Amino acid sequence: MVDQKALDQVIACYPILKKVDKTHLEQAMQNARVLSATTGDIMFEETEKSRGFPFILTGSARVIKLSSTGRELHLYTVGAGEGCIVACSSLLGDIPCNATAIVEQNLTLVSLPPSDFRILLSQSEPFRNYIFSNFAENLTLLTHMVSAVVFQKLDQRLANALVTKKSPIQATHQALADELGSVREIVSRLLKNFVEKGWVTLERGQINVLNSIELKKYSEL
Repeated sequence: MVDQKALDQVIACYPILKKVDKTHLEQAMQNARVLSATTGDIMFEETEKSRGFPFILTGSARVIKLSSTGRELHLYTVGAGEGCIVACSSLLGDIPCNATAIVEQNLTLVSLPPSDFRILLSQSEPFRNYIFSNFAENLTLLTHMVSAVVFQKLDQRLANALVTKKSPIQATHQALADELGSVREIVSRLLKNFVEKGWVTLERGQINVLNSIELKKYSEL
């Protein structure tokens, strides 16, 4: 069972739990565990079922789909106070995750075991509403991502990725390529094109957005 300090942290990160019956929440947390992982660690893999619902307290992880050739398609990033749709889907359907989660920044989390997750889901309407609302929101985001992959050119997707991040963007060309499901050489070439247009400047491991308006316009062509 997690101690009171850890439980307080979970509630602080996931305020919806304040609406859950205290007895139900404490019962659910009896078998929960506090876990930590460092950058590069695997949280879960495609072929395994989720080992619990992760209440992330600090840090973040990126969830990706791997091709048979080893290329990555970035699905989303999950951080403190956020729900992981892949882990949730695995728990709800008792099926493999069908995606891989890799720790992006050192993280700590409280893992709620599958059986306790399902019990709390059945007992608590506020928790149930949170899970399904979060599921719907993330499914919408994934649908938009799939639409972008199918209907937008890579340079448009790159432009959109740049304007949705806070400048200066601390990211390598390889990291952006992984996020967009491309290769570093192509992303580097497109970034150089954006430099020539005066939209960005490049430094080692950093991208400075100079003209977010034009980038936004280009992403919506």
